Amino acid sequence: MKCTTLPDFVISIDLNIFTTKHSLGQFLQEIRDTNKTIGFVPTMGALHEGHLSLIEQARQANDEVVCSIFVNPSQFNDPKDLEKYPRTIEADIKMLEKGNCDILFNPPVSEIYDANEKWHLNIGEAEHLLEGKFRPGHYQGVTQVVYKLFNIVKPDTAFFGQKDYQQFMIINHMVKQLAMPVKLVMCPILREADGLAMSSRNIHLTAADRQHALILSKTLNWVKDNFSRDNLAALKEQADNMIINESGVEPDYFEIADADTLHPATENSKSIIALVAAKVGKTRLIDNVFLVDRP
Repeated sequence: MKCTTLPDFVISIDLNIFTTKHSLGQFLQEIRDTNKTIGFVPTMGALHEGHLSLIEQARQANDEVVCSIFVNPSQFNDPKDLEKYPRTIEADIKMLEKGNCDILFNPPVSEIYDANEKWHLNIGEAEHLLEGKFRPGHYQGVTQVVYKLFNIVKPDTAFFGQKDYQQFMIINHMVKQLAMPVKLVMCPILREADGLAMSSRNIHLTAADRQHALILSKTLNWVKDNFSRDNLAALKEQADNMIINESGVEPDYFEIADADTLHPATENSKSIIALVAAKVGKTRLIDNVFLVDRP
């Protein structure tokens, strides 16, 4: 079953699959008319167990669960990155069936975007920090598509992974700014047995890359184990050295940040998170860990 050949509506075992806004909207309205709640997990496909953990949390909190698979062109800075992003719709459908998802929304680009469409949302300085610095315009594309998907699905609750912490922060800002009637839930990072954060991009890692990539989670864990508010600069310096000295790894940043602002943390920060981004081989990976959770 190919993404481009799916009709408006398909039943795949217990998974209802839609490719148009109209057909999905009609179906979801019937669900709302019975006073059932809708949980939503937006994804770009290439699903893994981390995505299924989001669907499981959505299942526990709602009557019906919708997952979207849409590789959003507006959030890619590099056309080559968009082109090589993994697209595995057949395997994804099997994963969603395994995870007891109720509904898949898998639209083509033309169903989401009109020609020459414009979008700009004032999402504050977080747009330009960390990921935003290395991927200018990325979060405008993220908010653009999530805004559209929220208006199409109209979920009661939407679930996102902690691995994309900055993305969660910015989407939460958008929801508050636009007074959107959806509750956001951030779910813990799921990891492989060796500690590597699960990611759709991991399939691009060679065997050697896979081993080198472990320095990201190892460094985060080391910082967590040795954390002290009085020693933030030294912790960051040691973390930087650990990553720089790993063969095959090119760091973009390692930051010990205030979780509310993403500025460098201070001894007065109420919540502190360590975040890392690096290119491992030809694949860019991100990861994070909370050092001090919110009170």
